[in-house]
Amino acid sequence: MVKQKERRPGQKAAGGPATKPRRDAPGKPPARAAQPGKPTLAVRDGGDRTAQARDAAPVSAVIERPLIARTGERPVERVPVILESLGAGDFHLIDMGNGLKLEQYGPYRIVRPEAQALWPPSLPAHVWDNADSVFTGDTDEDGMGRWRFPRQALGETWPLQLLGVDFLGRFTAFRHVGVFPEQIVHWAWMKEQAEAAKRPLKVLNLFGYTGVASLVAAAAGAEVTHVDASKKAIGWARENQALGRMEKLPIRWICEDAMKFILREERRGSKYDIILTDPPKFGRGPNGEVWHLFEHLPSMLDICREILSPQALGLVLTAYSIRASFYSIHELMRETMRGAGGAVESGELVIREAGLDGKTPGRALSTSLFSRWVPK
Repeated sequence: MVKQKERRPGQKAAGGPATKPRRDAPGKPPARAAQPGKPTLAVRDGGDRTAQARDAAPVSAVIERPLIARTGERPVERVPVILESLGAGDFHLIDMGNGLKLEQYGPYRIVRPEAQALWPPSLPAHVWDNADSVFTGDTDEDGMGRWRFPRQALGETWPLQLLGVDFLGRFTAFRHVGVFPEQIVHWAWMKEQAEAAKRPLKVLNLFGYTGVASLVAAAAGAEVTHVDASKKAIGWARENQALGRMEKLPIRWICEDAMKFILREERRGSKYDIILTDPPKFGRGPNGEVWHLFEHLPSMLDICREILSPQALGLVLTAYSIRASFYSIHELMRETMRGAGGAVESGELVIREAGLDGKTPGRALSTSLFSRWVPK
């Protein structure tokens, strides 16, 4: 079930303070920030957003292109907005506490680090002790680790389903399993837009990872361009497409640096009705291009605006694991979309505990900042 709740000024936000959100953060306070030239842009070594990059020089990923001077009124603002998920399909958050979270992914119950779970767990210890898999090892956000299987050895992959799309879960060395479920709220919104449109929407999925969002959009009738700089991630996405027998869906799989791709699309005059972008803090492209979120995000959004179609339905930005308020990307989005009309809604993505049965609401976990421009 997916809920969308808007919190206005003066209302209590379910996700807590809108600062320092962390995606799959470790079970301890962050010890250090990643440095430019270390983690990768999209080379996720089998599934992580922040896999270690090796032996590459800090070359800017951005080809020099001045920002366009925007005029006109800024879009209406809607803040703060809390987009909340109680889970969907084969995923829900069971419980969390003491720096850990207990999640259901299909048939498996999984324990992973979660630094923001400062409170004690709600469920008794024996429930946690019956988990099928526990991530152990280096719990630093960019560190590698391993999976422990307390009950029986499990295979590397297993089938999952979200929003009617089949895909593979995978136990990666960086604690992730191939899907970031806080994004369910954006995917559900995109699915609704595609199904309601009286034409095939053109969707661009930047930093597309394992392709779940791309498959959701294509299954809903959209024509999708999926961009990721990791050959492994593209390969995994194609596996997911084959698993669901969705090979005939109109998806272009592009293995390329995201900035270079959108710059080329701008020169070509290509246009998209919906753009999803979920960039990392720091990263590296396939040819050594270096991405730094705070330096390059304004350029990326500026180019994205230029490749939005005249009938565009949304530009969606998600930012995780950064030390900032959602207002930082909110105001950037409003400046980027100056003169375009519509509205910019920004806030946090949260996942709410759903209990053992997947239906009992509990505490909320903040996972990411987001900002979304919509035409009305």
